[in-house]
Amino acid sequence: MATDLIRYDLLVQDALRSVVRRVLSEAARNGLPGEHHFNISFKTQAPGVALPAAIRQKYPDEMTIILQHEFWDLAVDADAFEVSLHFSRKAERLRIPFDAIIGFNDPSVPFGFKLEPRETATVAASSAPQAPPAAPTRKSQPAATPKPAPLAPPPPAKPVAAPEPAGAARGKSSEAAKPAETGEAAKVVSIDAFRKK
Repeated sequence: MATDLIRYDLLVQDALRSVVRRVLSEAARNGLPGEHHFNISFKTQAPGVALPAAIRQKYPDEMTIILQHEFWDLAVDADAFEVSLHFSRKAERLRIPFDAIIGFNDPSVPFGFKLEPRETATVAASSAPQAPPAAPTRKSQPAATPKPAPLAPPPPAKPVAAPEPAGAARGKSSEAAKPAETGEAAKVVSIDAFRKK
């Protein structure tokens, strides 16, 4: 079997992250359309993640946030998004880089997918065994390209505890970390589903 030097797996993950960026940008501009809402899982220790210390201590590896009825000030840039959510009846500001995202789900459709955190994918690619350089010949030839290591499957999602209810809110507000719902929310869409038959 040929070696994947293009790294299609990383290209697909980049494309899926751009889906998250686009739908969050639309939600920041126009609000959530219809019944759409988002469950977003991410690595809390990933570079660039900004969380209050108490939340990071409570969720030391990963957590899931829900953007539905109660969230404020959603802002999206090229690398990350920021949002204010309630945790134990206190508003907190979170910044989550797209590279830290490991799962996205819109239970209203249902649509979702899982991703490798970017630093894991980068480490896997950089820790691949290096091939020795090619012997020099009369013509200058590039050295052999190292074979990338395959990505490990993502770890199973860990359940997260739901926060205390924030009470009634007007307009957009925040819904903090809650466990992903079972059933339809747990479905992962295969890319094959989008291919023409």
